[in-house]
Amino acid sequence: MKDFTIHIHGSGEDESFRHREGDRSLLRSALQAGVGFPYECHSGGCGSCRFELLEGEVDVLWPQAPGLTDRDRRRNRYLACQCVTKTDLRIKVSAAAEYRPKVQPRVFRARFVEALAVTHDILEFRFVGDGPAEFLPGQFALMQLPGVEGSRAYSMSNTPNPQGEWHFQIRRVPNGKGSTYLAEHLKPGDSVEVEGPYGLAYLRTDSPRDIVCVAGGSGLAPVVSIARGAAEAGMFGSRQLHFFYGGRTPRDICGEKFLRELPGYGESIHYYPVVSLPEGDTASVWKGEVGFVHELVRQTLADSIKDFEFYFAGPPPMSQALQEMLMVGHQVPFEQIHYDRFF
Repeated sequence: MKDFTIHIHGSGEDESFRHREGDRSLLRSALQAGVGFPYECHSGGCGSCRFELLEGEVDVLWPQAPGLTDRDRRRNRYLACQCVTKTDLRIKVSAAAEYRPKVQPRVFRARFVEALAVTHDILEFRFVGDGPAEFLPGQFALMQLPGVEGSRAYSMSNTPNPQGEWHFQIRRVPNGKGSTYLAEHLKPGDSVEVEGPYGLAYLRTDSPRDIVCVAGGSGLAPVVSIARGAAEAGMFGSRQLHFFYGGRTPRDICGEKFLRELPGYGESIHYYPVVSLPEGDTASVWKGEVGFVHELVRQTLADSIKDFEFYFAGPPPMSQALQEMLMVGHQVPFEQIHYDRFF
């Protein structure tokens, strides 16, 4: 296989990395080499890994990826997550230390062990890799599934461990190829290719602020990992955790079971569920909050909202509403807000 050299020119010092023929994208090669290449979603939707091609030739995996505009394409810009190289390259991008991986990503095979029900449509899939499971609480991995085109990004719900266990809480999506394969075709003993860890919404153990976790759907996984990681780091001796979970109906509500397993539940750890559609057969049994989860966050934290470290994950409309509420409505400093965009 050929090796190509990618030279980066940007706002800082120039640097370079190697991209091997057969590697899945320029972005993955850069991050695996420890380069601080900007990114978020890994799937062509956000545009964060956009770069300008100065010299060389690339193959584009998804020409119509929404992360690029027509103006970008006219200016010879590409998405690193949707490119592989055909030659040595010179590119322009503003690499930054904040994107440099804290834990070096790697590719490995993981053996499927079991799946456990979390709700009526969320399962926790448990895998064991070929070495210690090294990641930061709140990060995600990319999974390559047989017969499914492209990688799927799934967040870990457990914490780093020497046993090599990787737990993913995944919502069954109607007609979703990835979740359908996992739920219907994966058998104990089967193995899949996993790559990671990735993600910037990891637990900041050095922050002195109390923690707020907000989730909806299978966004539960990374914030459960953050709660567990904070407990393991002994953070609840001096900090509080406010954990918000939003579901459409009462049967969608989950997460409290995992928090109850942590020391400090009810004292340092507080759980706030809310549903947006309490209709149907289960409406009569729901006695809790009704509305959208970002509204409950605002009501609960009130004037102290700028004093917290925020972590959130869930459906794009939920994440967008939280971003606007925190950053625009309450001017919460950007460095206190942590989320990864998925598309």
